[in-house]
Amino acid sequence: MEMVGVGSGIVECARIGAMIERHGELFLQRVYTEREIRFCHCRPRALQWFAAHWSAKEAVMRALGTGPFEGVAWSDFEIRVDPRGRATVHVGGPAKHVVRRRGVADVWLSMAHCRTHATAHATAVGRSGPTPEA
Repeated sequence: MEMVGVGSGIVECARIGAMIERHGELFLQRVYTEREIRFCHCRPRALQWFAAHWSAKEAVMRALGTGPFEGVAWSDFEIRVDPRGRATVHVGGPAKHVVRRRGVADVWLSMAHCRTHATAHATAVGRSGPTPEA
């Protein structure tokens, strides 16, 4: 495997809280999948979890070198956390084509948060090179 890209993200939890308060469900549905919204709402300190997911999505987009310029949406990246705390990213929508085109086989993800900030680091790893557009 070869490294395709790395990315990191950091955000103040209060910034995400302000966005949720100002835009409510519209913000949540634009950034997060239904599964992520349910997951974060069920956690103690839900705001910190929303911020960590935001940072993870930001880190993944940077690792892939993508964003809204290629028709990719925040909700194309779903962050999942297993019972042991391991974070993974599941890619859908237009982002799936970008991932395929860039030859990404997997994205390794690490997230952390505290009372004031959330951060994440993503490493995109690939096969031997980009795959031609199908």
